[in-house]
Amino acid sequence: MTAGRDADFTEFVEGAVPALRRLAYMLCHDWHSADDLVQATITRLFVRWSRAVGADNLEAYVRTMLFREFLHERRTSWARRVDLTGEPPAGIAAASDPDAAIDVASAIRALPRSQRAVLVLRFHCDLSVEQTAALLGCSQGNVKSQTARALAALRRSLEPDPVPLADSRAEVADHA
Repeated sequence: MTAGRDADFTEFVEGAVPALRRLAYMLCHDWHSADDLVQATITRLFVRWSRAVGADNLEAYVRTMLFREFLHERRTSWARRVDLTGEPPAGIAAASDPDAAIDVASAIRALPRSQRAVLVLRFHCDLSVEQTAALLGCSQGNVKSQTARALAALRRSLEPDPVPLADSRAEVADHA
């Protein structure tokens, strides 16, 4: 890499890293894993910089690399055997309902990684089904089915526990 191209790469990375870290955190739910994901993406970007700089939208190109790296990492045997967790940084703003935020975070964390990636792309990045399919390298039908399955799983895990039928009959008898 020439000095000018190296400077262009460094300038782009310095500006892009904060947004990439936030996006990676939404996928990983762990700052350490998010940093590793961003580092792997930046490393791959360095190798492909001459091709990447010619892209119509460099930010979208790098986001695509990040999502593909996220999905690729989860397919390796190391990622399936080791799951490291860490505490969130102290700078995260408190949610208005901490219990609900914990429930939602746990429900999202329990989703398969491909479903989590589809939800982040569709609802956080506000991408269309077509754009999500192109980014993940899959069919539009796959994106739709993964989205439907993920939302159904979230609804199931977040709905309150129903009162067993025997308990509800006892409550009616007590009030009568």
